[in-house]
Amino acid sequence: MKLLLIEDEVSLSDALVDILKKEKYQVTPIYDGEEGLYYAVSNSYDLIILDVMLPHLDGISILKELRKQKIDTPVLMLTALSQEDDIVKGFNAGADDYLSKPFSTAELLARIKALLKRTGQYIYDDTLSYGNVTLNLKSYVLSTPYNSIKVSAKECELLRFLFSNPSFVATRDDLINKVWGFDTEIESNSIEVFISFVRKKMNFIKADIAIVTVRGVGYRLEHKNV
Repeated sequence: MKLLLIEDEVSLSDALVDILKKEKYQVTPIYDGEEGLYYAVSNSYDLIILDVMLPHLDGISILKELRKQKIDTPVLMLTALSQEDDIVKGFNAGADDYLSKPFSTAELLARIKALLKRTGQYIYDDTLSYGNVTLNLKSYVLSTPYNSIKVSAKECELLRFLFSNPSFVATRDDLINKVWGFDTEIESNSIEVFISFVRKKMNFIKADIAIVTVRGVGYRLEHKNV
């Protein structure tokens, strides 16, 4: 899952990135309010962790602009313990939850999981299934009753997106944004290479589903004809 962290205290940001990456989250750290708004608007994230006090543009203003643009990504606000007014302002602007600094690692992770569960994004037991295929998001193992195989981190994220949206036709831009990030240098035609790798692995484990190409649009999952 992709998280955007907008926090100007570099030492705190670095510590949070380490914690979240150990939990298998993909994290984009941003240290400036204006840049944070740009990333939040231009990319697709499962959750945004947003500090109130930021250079150039404060967190409340960022949140108001996101909601004005109909971006409903859940937002966890970070506030100083004494900033009670900011908590009220944050909720009024559309925040989903808040944490007062200092906070514990356990509380941060619990708040994140609660928000993702609330929006249907959190995956229980670290697995996703579709057809006879199960994807383990922790071990990166793709399996069926017949066989199993390890996939790369990027292949796992690609499959996670497709498994989470099985009836959705994912465009190349969707996959680039979700798996690599909108500012990546990967070329659009490179997506087909990754799709080819995943297809071969799915064939190896005798999956009863396939990634099909929707010409001129993108890709989606489909049950094989048997």
